[in-house]
Amino acid sequence: MSLPELEQLAAEIRELILTTVSKNGGHLAPSLGTVELTLALYSVFDYDVDKIVWDVGHQAYAHKILTGRRDKFHTLRKFGGLAGFPKRSESPYDAFGVGHASTSISAALGLLIAEELQNKFGKVVAVIGDGALTGGEAFEALNHAGQLKKKLIVILNDNEMSIAKNVGALSEYLSEVRLAPQYQRAKRDFEAFVKNLPIGDKILQAAQSVRYGLKSAIVPQNIFEALGFTYIGPVDGHDIRAMKDIFSRVSVLDEPVLIHVHTTKGKGYAPAERLPEKFHGVGKFNKDTGEIAKKVAPPTYTEIFSKAIVDCARINKNIVAITAAMPSGTGLKNFAEKFPSRFFDVGIAEEHAVTLAAGMAAGGLRPVVAIYSTFIQRAYDQILHDVCLQNLPVIFCLDRAGIVGEDGATHHGVFDMAFLRTIPNINILAPKDENELRQMFFTAVEQDQPVAIRYPRGSGFGVEIVDKKLAWGKAEIVHKSVGAEAVILAVGSMVNVAVDAAKILNFPIDVINARFIKPLDTEILLRGAKLFVTIEEGALNGGFGAAVAEFLADKNISTPLIRFGIADEFVEHGTRAELLKLCGLTAEQIAEKIAEVRNGNCNCN
Repeated sequence: MSLPELEQLAAEIRELILTTVSKNGGHLAPSLGTVELTLALYSVFDYDVDKIVWDVGHQAYAHKILTGRRDKFHTLRKFGGLAGFPKRSESPYDAFGVGHASTSISAALGLLIAEELQNKFGKVVAVIGDGALTGGEAFEALNHAGQLKKKLIVILNDNEMSIAKNVGALSEYLSEVRLAPQYQRAKRDFEAFVKNLPIGDKILQAAQSVRYGLKSAIVPQNIFEALGFTYIGPVDGHDIRAMKDIFSRVSVLDEPVLIHVHTTKGKGYAPAERLPEKFHGVGKFNKDTGEIAKKVAPPTYTEIFSKAIVDCARINKNIVAITAAMPSGTGLKNFAEKFPSRFFDVGIAEEHAVTLAAGMAAGGLRPVVAIYSTFIQRAYDQILHDVCLQNLPVIFCLDRAGIVGEDGATHHGVFDMAFLRTIPNINILAPKDENELRQMFFTAVEQDQPVAIRYPRGSGFGVEIVDKKLAWGKAEIVHKSVGAEAVILAVGSMVNVAVDAAKILNFPIDVINARFIKPLDTEILLRGAKLFVTIEEGALNGGFGAAVAEFLADKNISTPLIRFGIADEFVEHGTRAELLKLCGLTAEQIAEKIAEVRNGNCNCN
């Protein structure tokens, strides 16, 4: 296509993205910022042969539209429709499935090695944002690729943002590079001068020394060249002609190349350009005004946590808060404003966040690590080795626990109970409502041991907030029947579902709010029952129900047990209601299965 045609296509793609995301929700600002970049990449590389890996993938909507999915784009993030992130089973052009940050360079290097070992000749491109570049895995991959001298092409999409404004020394470094055009001009002029010299080895070595001396006088040593990459940039990420020219030139190089592209997050849509954090991942909104649709609802669990940590921090001066590039999403923005010296945003570096917290705890502070359930998976070893092995009082506040909806399999927080439960010394709590979340937090900060509190996305129930401490390790009876024939033990978000299921059933049944996944309140199990039922919004393998089953087996208690939860599979994307039904976790489905087992019509577990 000609340049005018490409620019027209860019406008059409933006309009389609805007229209679809305004109706479906999704990652708007990141994808608007990469439209021209995507078009330039597709104008130069042949992705029937070449491969592209998008880091995180929330900036890949234009990629989806250009690879045979335009007619289905209206189904984005809907149940049975297109996923919000690249997904290998969805398209052969999605070379690698993504959803979490900092993986693209590692995956692209692996794909490139596979190409070479199988005598294929496709090129591999990794597109990584400056936010994702704050993750350690990205630098591990850069280091390895530079050592191998493979012809990997890395596009650094620098929009000065991850979800929130970028933080840290790397962000400051990239700013220096962006703001030093005198170095780029001097470098070009110098290279043109050297090309006109009769080059011998000694003259070439001297020329290189002069070049690096020139660079050091203007910009600090380029970290990417130090890692073995040829660095090119910064380049205007909205100038299709310039990017096409550069991509064409580097595609023939036989060495690792990093192209630094500067883009504007939310490009082409004024509200998103003005408020890129707000429009990073957004629900339904008015496309004409930029006004985001709001529902009248009780405070969210995130908001309750936000107030609880601030209130607690006023009393306890040792409380500090840590997040990994998500001060707003985790509810810590208010804390950061009120206690700036006690707030730490480490960038997309969950491993560092946890060990940093461990060091703070060892030094006498009471650190609170606020990270989404799906992202705490990235720091498993640090939780085990650095926190729990030393029994340090770190509090993990795991937002978005359970089914999160339209973001799908990469973001559902359904594994935390299972993988945390196996670690000695840790305590795992789950509130049934927003009031209990506040009570759990105030109770947890007084414990001299690791504590994880998991709570769901979205609004609470509008219950009254009553400040009190909880009895440690004790469950709560929330529905009592005379002569109960069965006992349901429910966790967190499933407690109210369990109560509704009990009301549907036409026989007496008790419902227990477990509160504690670990330590398990075993007194309830020792009281006995004709039938035990566990309900959790988490993986059945290794989860709360598994803990109950293990205890019953260890005590030789033969009471039948029915376990409800997430089966041994990844849950797709859709609304929360659709997915809970898919997983058999509605009150009606639970009641039906309990009745079948009680009546002897079902031998399933």
